[in-house]
Formats: sequence, structure tokens, C-alpha cells
Amino acid sequence: MTRKKVSLTYITNDSARKATFKKRKKGLMKKANELSTLCDIQACVIIYSQYESHPEVWPSPLGVQRIVSQFRSLPEMDQSKKMVNQETFLRQRIVKASEQLKKLRKENREKEMSRVMFQSLTGKPLQGLTMIDLNDLGWLIDQNLKELVDKIKTRKEELAQRNPVPVPPTPAAVPAAGDHALNLNMHATMERQAFGLSNMGNTMQRPSWFTDMMNPNEQMGFGAVAEVLPFGDQYHHGHGLWSNNPFFP
Repeated sequence: MTRKKVSLTYITNDSARKATFKKRKKGLMKKANELSTLCDIQACVIIYSQYESHPEVWPSPLGVQRIVSQFRSLPEMDQSKKMVNQETFLRQRIVKASEQLKKLRKENREKEMSRVMFQSLTGKPLQGLTMIDLNDLGWLIDQNLKELVDKIKTRKEELAQRNPVPVPPTPAAVPAAGDHALNLNMHATMERQAFGLSNMGNTMQRPSWFTDMMNPNEQMGFGAVAEVLPFGDQYHHGHGLWSNNPFFP
């Protein structure tokens, strides 16, 4: 069975107040003894009450005098470091209660705006709301959206770690149309050069016009200079355009 929460107020009934005093005094002595034994500290208890003519002390009168003398030997700042009176205690309780009240008001405000937000999703119009209500509602919507984005991002990262996507191999570079044409042109040029080199040794079978063409800087018999077109099947000789060049088929 759980203990009932006790209200910290003055007990007006004399008999109930006296019974509570005896029970709490015994518990206080017990807690002081446990604190001193478990934590190895020096502690004492002095209790004045209207029910007894002499104060009750713990652990003994000599022990109380020793601890009090040791306390008085400390500097004044250290003596009053954590000391509170009735006024200071009440002020601390008021500040604590004010902070709790502020926290509860904030929670109630968030619950109220959440109810308005979910009602608006069902089609209920936002009527009768002040500018403060609209600002709070907008802030709450932004917070919910931010939480959703963070959860989606976290979920994606978890799935990516569990099922890593394999990196596809890099495809081989495909030559462009212009590169293909250039390669064919270079291949044809190399074949023609190879053909010319293979026939260099057989000079007896070359016609005279072939020898003149291979030396374009020399003047030909009829006073014209031979010009060779590198990628064609025609060459210009003098004033005419000859086709079917045997060297450039």
C-alpha cells in the first residue's frame, strides 16, 4: 500500500500534532544516525518542543558541544553558506512553484494548439483565433514538421546502413560521332602512307608523273607546280583537275 501524500501545513488538532511530533522525531534521529554512519560525517540533532522542558539532543550532549564548537570556528561566510531562515525558505519555495506553474502553462498551451491543429485537418475553419493563437499555432506546426524531417532522415540513414547500395561499374567511354569519323580518316591516311612506303623500293615501275608529284617543289616540264590533296582522290596539276588518282584511290 502506497503512502498518502502529506500536506505540509500546520496540524490544528493537538492530539494529532503531538502524535506526529513523536513519530517524526524518532524518524529524524534514525536518519541522522544513518547519515553519520553511511557517509562518515559529523552530525548532531537538537530539538526544542513544547511537550518537554529540556531539549533533546543526539548523539550526546558532549558530541553536540564538539560539533557546535567546530562549526563556530569556521569563517562567517562558510557558516551562512547554505543557511536559510523562514523568509529565505519561503522565497525559494515561491520561485520553485513559479517555475513549475510556467512549465504547466506551456504544456497546456501546446496541448490546446495541438487540438486546434488536428481539428483544422478535419476541415474545421480557423475562426475566432487571435494573432497570438495563430503565432503559437504556426510555431507548433513548424516544430512538428521539423521532427518529421529529422525522423525521416534518421530512418533513411538506418536503411542505408542495413542495405548498402552497390556502386555500379563505370561504363567504358563510347566515342562520339566526330571521334569515329576522325579515327576512320586517320586509319585511311596510315594505310596510304604504308602503301607509299612499300612501293618506295620499286622505283623502276613508277611513272614519271608519280615522281613529279612526290617532289612538288620542283617545276614540272610544262611550268606548273604539283599540289597534292591530303584526303581526296584528286590532285591539282597546273591548270587542270585530274581525277582517279592511282596514289589516292
